[in-house]
Amino acid sequence: MKIIVNGTATEVRSETLATVLAELGYGDAKVATAVNEGFVPAAARDVALAPGDRVEIVAPRQGG
Repeated sequence: MKIIVNGTATEVRSETLATVLAELGYGDAKVATAVNEGFVPAAARDVALAPGDRVEIVAPRQGG
């Protein structure tokens, strides 16, 4: 299915946010996620995705 990941059209085989993260190589990485502009906490990433959904994946940054 085709979804939008961080602004880029991406073809994925997975159907949930958790499995899409694994498919895209994020695995157990500490990232923040949102689907269609709504924050999705790590414990709720079993949410189903649909074609055209917008997924944002943000990695924390260090610095000051």
